[in-house]
Amino acid sequence: MWYWIKKIFFIVVAIAIMSASVNLFLGPHHIAAGGLTGLSIILEQLWGIDRAVIILVGNIVVLVCALIFLDKETFFKTVIGALLLPIFIGLIPHFTLVSNTMLSMIVGSVLFGVAVAILYHNNASSGGTAVPPLILKKYFNLSPSIGLFVTDAVVVILSLLVFHMEAFFYAIFSIFITSAVMHYIENGLDKKKLVYIISSMNDSIAASIMSELSKDATIMPVDKINVQNETTMLMVTVSSQKYQQLIAITKEHDKDAYLLATAVSDINGRGFTYEPGSV
Repeated sequence: MWYWIKKIFFIVVAIAIMSASVNLFLGPHHIAAGGLTGLSIILEQLWGIDRAVIILVGNIVVLVCALIFLDKETFFKTVIGALLLPIFIGLIPHFTLVSNTMLSMIVGSVLFGVAVAILYHNNASSGGTAVPPLILKKYFNLSPSIGLFVTDAVVVILSLLVFHMEAFFYAIFSIFITSAVMHYIENGLDKKKLVYIISSMNDSIAASIMSELSKDATIMPVDKINVQNETTMLMVTVSSQKYQQLIAITKEHDKDAYLLATAVSDINGRGFTYEPGSV
């Protein structure tokens, strides 16, 4: 129960952030940066219908398509965000919070990227143009990234026809900023370090790493040029916060130890994506 309460809480927060980015930053400057939200900004200008109504109708169509053409799992992943988005779009006032278009576009795009990243992290979606690419993938074997690019491109081209050239370029820049923010949140905030240690004291270093850092280590034999005695290399992965502690442990056993560290962004498995004994 607590798991679902926490998940729904983050989905609500993400939808609120997304709605604020549309109503307070992107929408007032006619920046239609793809997706159903971008399409709603265009159609609101053309037809005079509130964008919340347009998003509601669009998401209902999307949910029906997901239920018919995809599967129940995709439907349930989409339904909460898809129904909450038009509610928040309708509740949050439509006004220009920042008069400068460039600044408003940047802030709105960053907020939108943060919102989408939170939804992805919770295995959820706000509906819109996220579902059609999955249908194209299933029935026409078209990559979802290509399908999403095509749908967003159509929205951006429509913005050029309805608004002006500046709004068109702002929409393109907005998509790039949103994508960059999503990528950074997904990969940049969870950096780990893969460390290689070459030392004659690797057995004792590995024992200290396991006892003090609670991390497993791998010892591998290596060959060094012009060195006759057998040498080993220790490989261990730690968080960035524990990297300095790892250096201190290594130097405590061998001041001449050679350490080589590289940053990694994605690690799955024991000690990182789950704790020993938790599954």
